[in-house]
Amino acid sequence: MSATMRQMVATRRLKLGTFVVEFDSPGMGQILAAAGCEFAIIDMEHSGFDYDGLKRMLRYYQAAGVPAIVSTAVGDYDVIARAADMGADAIQPAKVGSAEEAKLMLSFMRYPPKGRRGVALGIAHDRYRPGDTAQKLRRANRETVFFPKIETRQGIENVEAIAALDGVAGIWIGHFDLSVDMGIPAKFDDPEFAAAMKRVAAACRKHRISLGRIAEQVETGVALNRMGFDFLCYSGDIWLLRNALKEGLDRLRAECRKVKRRG
Repeated sequence: MSATMRQMVATRRLKLGTFVVEFDSPGMGQILAAAGCEFAIIDMEHSGFDYDGLKRMLRYYQAAGVPAIVSTAVGDYDVIARAADMGADAIQPAKVGSAEEAKLMLSFMRYPPKGRRGVALGIAHDRYRPGDTAQKLRRANRETVFFPKIETRQGIENVEAIAALDGVAGIWIGHFDLSVDMGIPAKFDDPEFAAAMKRVAAACRKHRISLGRIAEQVETGVALNRMGFDFLCYSGDIWLLRNALKEGLDRLRAECRKVKRRG
């Protein structure tokens, strides 16, 4: 049986997944499971996915046993609470800049007395099952993971306070946005960017929470894991398909030209 998101954030062992921003096929959950993914990030910031599509996608991943982190463009109540009601295993709001923002967003995905999420039971998030109301509320508060994304200078400056918040299970780094906000677009080897990564890793290590990021290449992922990143999202659906297809086509074209020249 696959681990739940809550079980995964409870340990610092390496967890590997991928980023889904283009394809919402019913088979995606099974495809990722067959490839060995332990989780997926479903992007709601840069994709064309709507709420109806998200609800279907979450059922695909649920059926495949692949926990899904829903990455939202904003941290508003209607976005966070709705994604939680649809059955997201974790919520990842973009551009979280302070502990105050994170605390407010966390309240949107927690039922009273821990938060202000509106109550709807026997729906997607609890798999349409009947049951004791108090137990359902406690379980939802315990199992739905908050994984705020830091991708601004402000977020880095406040990372220690964000990581210390009760209910923050991990920090996700939006590395491209962060580099742009720092004025060093895509310069991930810049000393200032490296210092920011070390600061985040230290905060997560101190508070014993997870740390995640996209790794476009295997070598990048290995380096990040050594630094303390335990959630690694290996590339994404668009780029994996494009790169694998290009590599195959280039090789096939080259080999066919060799055969033609010999003939």
